[in-house]
Amino acid sequence: MTDRGLFEPDVLLRDQFGVRSGATVSREKRLMLAVLENALDSYQKYVFSGDSQGRQMYDEAVEWLESGNTDWLFSYRNICETLDINPDYLRRGLEGWRQRAAVAREAEIQAASVPPEIASAVLG
Repeated sequence: MTDRGLFEPDVLLRDQFGVRSGATVSREKRLMLAVLENALDSYQKYVFSGDSQGRQMYDEAVEWLESGNTDWLFSYRNICETLDINPDYLRRGLEGWRQRAAVAREAEIQAASVPPEIASAVLG
């Protein structure tokens, strides 16, 4: 499966988060961006994990990303608002990425389970 990123064809750049060369970005915002990037990385890296540790990492990322909590400074919603990111748009993008990744993964599994000579005979 090719990893084409979170959004297609959109590319998420640090510039979109207000991190421009020469600009002063608060340490708090850089930390918030790192927390968000870590959650997105765990979500994408472990989405199909079969081991318990990977599954736990994915489940924790999902729980954090789906939370509507705003009581905690580093909650998903607070981080998105601080970084001027629409949290619902990002969630929709993640869900779309997950669905595309699941389809691609299923196609890879199907292709691997059919011997090439049978696949070529069927596909003609």
